[in-house]
Amino acid sequence: MVAAVVLDLDGLLLDSEHAWAAAKERLTRERGGRWTEAATGDMLGMSSTEWAAYMRDSLGVPMSAGDIDREVVRLMIEGYERELPLLPGAHEAVARLAGRWPLGLASSSNREVIDHVLDRAGWAGRFAVTVSSEEVERGKPAPDVYAEALRRLGARPREAVAIEDSGPGIASAHAAGLAVIAIPNRDFPPEPPRLAEADLTLDSLAGLDAEAVERAGGAIGRL
Repeated sequence: MVAAVVLDLDGLLLDSEHAWAAAKERLTRERGGRWTEAATGDMLGMSSTEWAAYMRDSLGVPMSAGDIDREVVRLMIEGYERELPLLPGAHEAVARLAGRWPLGLASSSNREVIDHVLDRAGWAGRFAVTVSSEEVERGKPAPDVYAEALRRLGARPREAVAIEDSGPGIASAHAAGLAVIAIPNRDFPPEPPRLAEADLTLDSLAGLDAEAVERAGGAIGRL
């Protein structure tokens, strides 16, 4: 039986992966670093601590990791003040699931960004717990952020379903022992072997309802 649902944020509820990449690229170029074609993919799923260190060490941004982190977050929040890029069906999907189960959020975004998005979207009361990967030891694909969300929810892995869009996210939830529904990100889709690890794949948030969660949760009993 499903007792809780844990959702990702970026790429699943928000069309934000390009915004993150643009903010990181802008800072890298403005400060004289070396942006690469691989950078966006390399940083996908990383915690803020991890991607800030990557920008410093691999992209040559001549700033401390803490300063890189703060500047990218500032650029993101400025952008979200102008427009919050919610994906079609996000409001409806969150409302449907919150009406049935306690919801958790397991995100690679910074705490400041998560709180800003939930406030602007009117979702602060929809989620019982929210976890940023900066609050755990390792970002996705490690299981830490999902394990912490379950701990705060008081739920066991076999009682929970994760909703994810990316390869690192699917790997993270799978490693934490949750059943996984994948809604592949159209711009950064999971590799086929990783997508195959999901218990159910949907085309869009329109299909994310109680029936889909219960179907994915059926895999729990088979573990």
